[in-house]
Amino acid sequence: MTVLPADGLSLAAEFPDPAHEQWQSLVEGVLRKSGKDVAGSAAEEALSTTVEDGLITRPLYTSRDDAPDAGYPGFAPFTRGSKAAGNAAGGWDVRQQHSLTDPARLNEAVLADLENGVTSLWLTVGGTSGVPVSGLARALEGVHLDLAPLAIDAGGELDAAATELLRLYQVRGVAPASVHGGLGADPLGQAARSGDAPDLTAAVHWAKRCAKEYPGLRALTVDALPYHEAGGSAAQELGSSLATGVAYLRALTGTGLSIEAACAQVEFRYAATADQFLTIAKLRAARRLWARVAEVCGAPGAGAQRQHAVTSPVMMTRRDPWVNMLRTTLACLGAGVGGADSVTVLPFDHALGLPDAFARRIARNTSTILLEESHLARVIDPAGGSWYVERLTSELADAAWAFFQEIERAGGQASALGSGLVGERLAATWAARSKDLARRKEPITGVSEFPQLAERPVERETAPGAGGASGGLPVVRRDEAFEALRARSDAHLAATGSRPRVFLAAIGPTSAHTGRATFAANLFQAGGIEPVHDPVSVDASTAAGAFAASGAGVAVLCSSDTLYAEQAGAVASALRAAGAQRVFLAGRPAEYPDVDAYVFAGCDVVAVLSSVLDRMGVA
Repeated sequence: MTVLPADGLSLAAEFPDPAHEQWQSLVEGVLRKSGKDVAGSAAEEALSTTVEDGLITRPLYTSRDDAPDAGYPGFAPFTRGSKAAGNAAGGWDVRQQHSLTDPARLNEAVLADLENGVTSLWLTVGGTSGVPVSGLARALEGVHLDLAPLAIDAGGELDAAATELLRLYQVRGVAPASVHGGLGADPLGQAARSGDAPDLTAAVHWAKRCAKEYPGLRALTVDALPYHEAGGSAAQELGSSLATGVAYLRALTGTGLSIEAACAQVEFRYAATADQFLTIAKLRAARRLWARVAEVCGAPGAGAQRQHAVTSPVMMTRRDPWVNMLRTTLACLGAGVGGADSVTVLPFDHALGLPDAFARRIARNTSTILLEESHLARVIDPAGGSWYVERLTSELADAAWAFFQEIERAGGQASALGSGLVGERLAATWAARSKDLARRKEPITGVSEFPQLAERPVERETAPGAGGASGGLPVVRRDEAFEALRARSDAHLAATGSRPRVFLAAIGPTSAHTGRATFAANLFQAGGIEPVHDPVSVDASTAAGAFAASGAGVAVLCSSDTLYAEQAGAVASALRAAGAQRVFLAGRPAEYPDVDAYVFAGCDVVAVLSSVLDRMGVA
């Protein structure tokens, strides 16, 4: 008779536990079939990937991958959450962003959001991209300010915007204890964006007033988005935020505030990307690191970091923007599972200009579905205990702390920004990432992979203040190199009525050329170059006529290595005789007569496409 374990489930109880070495042995066999002769730990290393900040993701994590004790939610080091109940009680705060200059239009938009699931508002006030301070009262008509927390970004108009907002609370009879939200004072973040010297005077003034009169209103925001949008890595984003937070603590405590009161005045804003595991680890690491700062400052109990996560603007694309809905869903998932207190999902058309009502509805419903239908908030820190997540959290925290220390050794965040240290480090990271993007090692769906040339562009009203401040850190996007190529193609289409074309000279039967023909068509379309694959197959006698009829300027040979050896030279010669400005071959570089260049997985696609457009005379 079989005796079941206490839990009543036998499952694999009768089988011996496999050893780590046994798994490695199986991996060795798989790799040998792919041509890699490795053994032991080298087999595991062959499947590992080095990512930004020198972090390595491995194919398997076990209990041997230890990490510091994450503790419990609501207790130092707050890795598992700043609150004991996490978001389980009511979900995360769904915070919608608005940048409209017309108070009436803004009022209509915010009321629609609040009536349909949004729980707090994030408004740009003043400047060229926000509602005028004088129009704030009109913009907030009908908004129950005691129920809807309000976060503002006022930049250089902080004094006027904060004064007007507190006046509105008083006029509408909102008790100071019922005021929640943030004034968004971030002089160092503003300096990062503009290049101007930071002045903390106003920020400190409002922090002291909030600490005294409005316990639920945070005056300061440590916005890490400028560093993320400049191309920084996750560790650099975290390190910069820590340095900024420490600078604010020094300024606040230097004027008499206690470290506890100073910590209570700061909210942190981080980017959430479509890499959900990195987002989860980043938010968990951020809490652990800030807890360490509070501990060193002598107030370990004050280290519960308040977090606002925003879906990454860097990952948003202008072509095929509908895919952004999927990206923001993954980012929102990562932010929620990572324990963010507030989450802003940017509308899918964010990169194109002002979002329409449909885009705002999809944005707010993303959180609603994840909360109400996927139940992501029902479990506190659902990723906690995962060997992969715990190890990634620990390694990311170490890398971020190292960057924070580098900034501190340079004199702090203000000095590091002024000297160019931060900008140089971010630029180096973006340069390395740009190479991966150009080689499609980091694919962009709908842009560098599976582009749709015939798709009608999505057009939106230009956002006020588009282009942003100049003189500070740059603002980058993953799609920028490919977008520049597509813009050249669009201009050519507008001027001539057709796009630049490439002729796919497929050799042999469909089974021999379809894979590389598909690869080549996808590659050239990423640069706005239309592939012509007619007829289905050519040889040395028919290639010239087919190329002439295609209207193309360049050609690419597509077939198997075997057929290349037999026919590539003759077909390439015929194409050149027919006027092909350049003849490519889809495959690894070799020696074929009259073949000018090669396109293959891992080649610099941006360089190839740019050179093709140059040769075709596409300005």
